[in-house]
Amino acid sequence: MRRPNLSAALTMTATVFFMTACAQFPTQDHGPAYPVNVSQIPNAVPRYQPKSPYGNPPSYTVDGQTYHVLSSCVDYHERGIASWYGSKFHGGRTADGETYDMYSMTAASKVLPLPCYVRVVNLENDQSVIVKVNDRGPFVKNRIIDLSYAAAARIGMLGSGTALVDIASITPGEPMPPTGPGSNLPVPSGMPPGSTATGTVNNPQIFVQVGAFANQSNATRVLQRLRTAAIKPAFILMETQNGITFYKVRIGPLPDVNHVDALTGQLGALGFPDAQVVIP
Repeated sequence: MRRPNLSAALTMTATVFFMTACAQFPTQDHGPAYPVNVSQIPNAVPRYQPKSPYGNPPSYTVDGQTYHVLSSCVDYHERGIASWYGSKFHGGRTADGETYDMYSMTAASKVLPLPCYVRVVNLENDQSVIVKVNDRGPFVKNRIIDLSYAAAARIGMLGSGTALVDIASITPGEPMPPTGPGSNLPVPSGMPPGSTATGTVNNPQIFVQVGAFANQSNATRVLQRLRTAAIKPAFILMETQNGITFYKVRIGPLPDVNHVDALTGQLGALGFPDAQVVIP
């Protein structure tokens, strides 16, 4: 298994246990040689655990990109693109020192402390699963979580390789949220009014945000650069957050993940390397 270059924040001991998830090499990974029925594999059960001594530096660097690990996963909520990893890393070490089992309900995150528990909902079909985050990755642009083979199968994303997902943390000791098709959760704290935790079985919309500006003229200049480069549909969305108005330059909606990846590559060449995926 290839291990990333780590920042000085990691000790040599932690480095031994730090690994990339398979989304680093999506074309080289696959599931089991024969079909496996994962329907009876239970969800991960959240329980109180201390932070792992491995895989939890304040920050670390992989391929020139620095990531900052959150101090807690309480109230964590994010939407984005999920990928999955399977046999390439099966039996290897995860970032927290456990053994990766592609038939367990686990996941990898670049920023969540290890371990923690999250509920992942596939916004394209409303299937959901609860996983234990015990690994680092995926270190590919535009991906926010790497699911184990079993977890990916549970939410119906093996064929496509990616899915648009909603991720919300679960606090051990609280009632377990429902999972399965059509299940719903209360809106996590910090979500905008009118948002839902699960989305719907309708196709969710996906955008790329080039930047958010307090000065409207700055947003207008960026929009003009995009239009000059024939990048569309680009627009400015005005939103007020904590009493401050932001002018957000976005492109979309885009039809699929492949278009998102191609677009962010094009934006990087234009001088916008920090464009982000947004799923309202």
